[in-house]
Amino acid sequence: MSRLSAILLLATSAVYASVAPAHESHTENTRLGSRWYHDDDHPVHALFKRGPVGDGIIYPAIGTLEWSAGFPPATADTTMLPQAWVGALNAAANAGKIPDIPQSTSTNGLDPVYPPGYDPISPTVCSSTAKCVTPGDVWDAPPGVIALSFDDGPLPASDQLYQFLASHSEHVTHFFIGTNILLYPEQFKTAFETNQDDIAVHTWTHPYMTTKSNLEVLAEIGWTMELIHNSTGGRIPKYWRPPYGDSDMRVRAIAKEVFGLTTVIWNQDTDDWTLSEPVPLTTPEKIQQQMTQWLTGPKTPGLVILEHELSDLSVKSFIDAYPMMVSNGWNRVSLAQLDAGSVYQNAWNSTSQVNLAKVGDLAAKPPARASTTAKPTATTAKR
Repeated sequence: MSRLSAILLLATSAVYASVAPAHESHTENTRLGSRWYHDDDHPVHALFKRGPVGDGIIYPAIGTLEWSAGFPPATADTTMLPQAWVGALNAAANAGKIPDIPQSTSTNGLDPVYPPGYDPISPTVCSSTAKCVTPGDVWDAPPGVIALSFDDGPLPASDQLYQFLASHSEHVTHFFIGTNILLYPEQFKTAFETNQDDIAVHTWTHPYMTTKSNLEVLAEIGWTMELIHNSTGGRIPKYWRPPYGDSDMRVRAIAKEVFGLTTVIWNQDTDDWTLSEPVPLTTPEKIQQQMTQWLTGPKTPGLVILEHELSDLSVKSFIDAYPMMVSNGWNRVSLAQLDAGSVYQNAWNSTSQVNLAKVGDLAAKPPARASTTAKPTATTAKR
C-alpha cells in the first residue's frame, strides 16, 4: 500500500489491514514461556478502575458528546495521556521489562525495516512482520477449530456481517479501531449489545506499530482500550491485534506489561482488505479457492484467518465461505474464546458480571461463572 493511499484511507477512517507473509515458514522465538494468557492480578486493572460493580456509576450513552469527550478525534495524542499509563510504562521500562529496541521505519507503506545490526528474526527483535513467533502470541487455533475474528470495524459494511452472524447464531471477536468506534457508534452497539460479540483492540489509528515510540505505542493501545472500557460497562479488553501484523519484542512488551494484552496474529490471509482498493491484490474467486483449500484440507493446526469487516466485498467473502466451515465439521469459535479463560480481563464475556481488580491482588479474577453465562470453548463449540 502506498503512503498516499494510507493517508487517504485514514482520512476516510476506512483504515486497512495489510498483507502478512505466509505463516508456514515463521521463525519461533523460544525465549519466553509457553503460557499465552496473562495473570488476572495484572497491574492493568488499576489503570481503568472506576469503582466496584454496582456502585451506581453510569457511563455516558454510546454516541453522545459526553461519551466521546476527552478522546483524541484523529491522531493518538501523547500530550494528554493519563499519568497512570505513563507511570506504568516508566515502571516497566525501569524494571527492564521493555526491550530497548530502536523504532523501525516504513517507506511508502512498505514493510518496516530496522537499523543495521538489528535482525528482525533474532530473539532480540522477533518481528512478527518477519514471521518470528514468540510463545505467548496467538497465531494458530487448536486442531479442528476455526477462530472467527474480523479487523478494522466498526464500519458501514459491518451491518451486513452482523446481520449474518446473528441469523446463524455465531459469535466472533471484533478487533476494533478506536477512531472507527467514535465514527460508527451504532455499529459498535450492534456488535456488543445486540450480538453480544467479543471486543478487542486494533489500535487508535491503525499504524505500523514498530515505527512508533514507546509513548506513541502507549497512546495507540491505551486510548482504544479506554474507549472500549467506557462503552462495554467497564470491561477491559484482553486481546489485541497489531495493524499489518506488525509487532516486535518492544511493542508486545508494552502491550503486555502496561496493558495486560495478549498479541494475536494469524496463520492464513486472503488479502480481502484489498478488494475495495483501486488495484486489488486478489479477487472474490481467488479468495473462494483459498478458503476451499483451507477448509477442506488438514485441520492441524486450526485456522486463524485474517478477515475484515471493511467492505461489502470482504464481508461477502466470509459469507460465501461459511457453508464450507459448517459442512466440513470445523468447530467455530470466537477467537477470544479459544482458551479456558475469560474473554475480558475482568469479565467472562460480554454479558457476565464485571469485576474490578486492584494491583497486587493475586486472587483477583472475573466473577464466578454461572452456567447461564458459560461461554463455548474449543471443545464445546458448534459444528
